[in-house]
Amino acid sequence: MQPTDFSIVQLDIEALSWHVRRSWVPAPEPHFLASTRQTLPGDGFHRGPTMSQLLFHLDSSLPTSLQQQLREQIVHAILDGHIPLDEALPSSRKLARELQVARNTVMLAYEQLLDDGYLIAKSRSGYFVNPEILEGRAEKPVRLNDIDAERMPWERLLTVRPSQQETIRKPSDWHRYDYPFLYGQIDPALFPTQHWRECGRDSMSVPAIRSWSVDHLNDDDPLLIEQIHKRLLPRRGVWAKPEEILVTVGTQQALWIAAMLLLKPGRQFGMENPGYVDMYNIARMFTDDIRLLPVDEQGMRPVEELTQCSLVYVTPSHQSPTTVTMPLERRRQLLDMAEIENFLIIEDDYDSETNYLSNPTPALKSLDRHSRVIYVGSLSKTLAPGLRLGYMVAHPTLIREARALRRLMLRHPPTNNQRALALFLDRGYHDALLRQIHQTFEHRWHCMSEALKRHFPTFHTPSTFGGSCFWVRGPDGLDCTRLQALARAEGILVECGNLHYFDRPGNEYLRLGFSAIPEERIEPGIERLARLLPEAMRTG
Repeated sequence: MQPTDFSIVQLDIEALSWHVRRSWVPAPEPHFLASTRQTLPGDGFHRGPTMSQLLFHLDSSLPTSLQQQLREQIVHAILDGHIPLDEALPSSRKLARELQVARNTVMLAYEQLLDDGYLIAKSRSGYFVNPEILEGRAEKPVRLNDIDAERMPWERLLTVRPSQQETIRKPSDWHRYDYPFLYGQIDPALFPTQHWRECGRDSMSVPAIRSWSVDHLNDDDPLLIEQIHKRLLPRRGVWAKPEEILVTVGTQQALWIAAMLLLKPGRQFGMENPGYVDMYNIARMFTDDIRLLPVDEQGMRPVEELTQCSLVYVTPSHQSPTTVTMPLERRRQLLDMAEIENFLIIEDDYDSETNYLSNPTPALKSLDRHSRVIYVGSLSKTLAPGLRLGYMVAHPTLIREARALRRLMLRHPPTNNQRALALFLDRGYHDALLRQIHQTFEHRWHCMSEALKRHFPTFHTPSTFGGSCFWVRGPDGLDCTRLQALARAEGILVECGNLHYFDRPGNEYLRLGFSAIPEERIEPGIERLARLLPEAMRTG
């Protein structure tokens, strides 16, 4: 029998029980009803639906197989208590006929549920719910008294309120917009689906599972450490020993760990302005003494305020958010100041590979001879933001304490993900992906640059040659928040730059990303955005 596109079947256990008692059938089968009412033999009246009814929906248009759909729906019905323990499920022949699917589909679903412990087989009676699968559940709580207590004063009990910090927000349905000029998102068409599936599948082999499924306490996958050591860091000119590397849940966790270990009240923290807003928010959790350091066309300026800092955060490859690159001479100057004034540096080397007019400048860490630089990196900008795997490189003493602190937080990032990523790196798939992304982004960068020159002639764009976004300053009087709202109504997503300034409004700045938008939509999107500018200008 051929399966249909959509089948609906209902199970009336109460009707089944009555039918069994009246007809004395030795191997009863529940009736799957196509409607919610049915006249029972010899009864003379209608019985309506009961709590024991099931409703199965099988849809062949879904990516999930019919067998898997059936299995999942039976599991939900069992766990939700909709199938009585003393009633047999319908035979595979009966259920297949009612659902209009192949009998083998039902048989395989039943066998899998039997193997998983959801069902048990009784000789000459059929399949029943295994009562053991429902054990260990707490009973519904019963209120013990009727005392009317005051509401918990949660607002006063909290010692910190991170939810009140200003931070970057992006619509979760960004991919539904025609022109997503968002920074930090990746075009799904660029994701190496086949290669990642291969590595994910191989990470699930029996030997691999035996390796990563045990409790590693606070250790990382040795193959991933090897790949970071031999494959990733040398691309940035960084040579580190394995004991100087720690895997983290993205760059964000590395920044948090470094701040927690090195900042406290009384220690001054140096921060680029404009800068990465979440680093500013992290630092504020540990100290109120934050020095805002100016940024020019060559990145963070080595100003006098640096000498008062204990820890400094810098994004030299592509300054966040302006995307300008710090030249080699200024990097050396910054390291000399760190040595003379005795401060440490966190180097966030995001977007380091996207350089379109020349070879990438070596990382600040590559010039560090006295272990003053704490290097953090991730694969969010190349592989996928949702992967949430990063790494930090620093002196072994700091890494030892960072590892111990990470253990208190979450022990270690999931080792199955670490192994899949390690295989992806080991097989050269990441190097191939970087080449593809570099070529694609270079085309988009040139297209974006030309579109901005053509449609935003009064805007200023810093002289940059890489990254995955443009930082633009509009004319005086531009209200970027209003422009953002107007653009969103037209299917255009843009980001305001005011969040990245910590001492002034910054309402005239926009950050326009091109990593998530196809090249052919860049020009039309910028042209449409330009038409909204007059309405976004403040008057009076």
